[in-house]
Amino acid sequence: MKKDRVSKHNYYLDIAQTVAERSTCLRKSFGSIIVKNDTILSTGYNGAPRGRKNCSDLCTCMRDELNIPRGERYELCRSVHAEANAIIAAPRDQMLGSTLYLSCVDSKTGELVPGTSCCMMCKKLVINAGIDRVVVRDNENDYRELDVNDWIENDDSLSGEFGY
Repeated sequence: MKKDRVSKHNYYLDIAQTVAERSTCLRKSFGSIIVKNDTILSTGYNGAPRGRKNCSDLCTCMRDELNIPRGERYELCRSVHAEANAIIAAPRDQMLGSTLYLSCVDSKTGELVPGTSCCMMCKKLVINAGIDRVVVRDNENDYRELDVNDWIENDDSLSGEFGY
């Protein structure tokens, strides 16, 4: 009897989703992993910089208190994003041509959040890290593959629109 195996993308997205469980954000829990040649180079989740108190420790989110929509006013956020933490943890020469897997869970409900993507700041980091693709989970089985080169050619930072 042939056993059904989880797809490679969903395997890595499952790992990214598990990494998100370490998140300390009260809004959304993001987990990311960077993979090249079927080797995980690094992982990252969103949380305050090392040594600083996390929102989960403070039991408050400044952006929630001020009703700031997603994708805006990141200077008020205590967290370093999951993608940024994964990029910080990996050598650039190993990230060239790699894939970043990203999963997001609502911190309050524990439900997967479909339709998320990298914010403008993280897109810039992904581009400069030399990552080729970003795979984003929408639900347990479905995901989107994003070509980072499209972010360069179709520069949405020029649109004047906020959020993602």
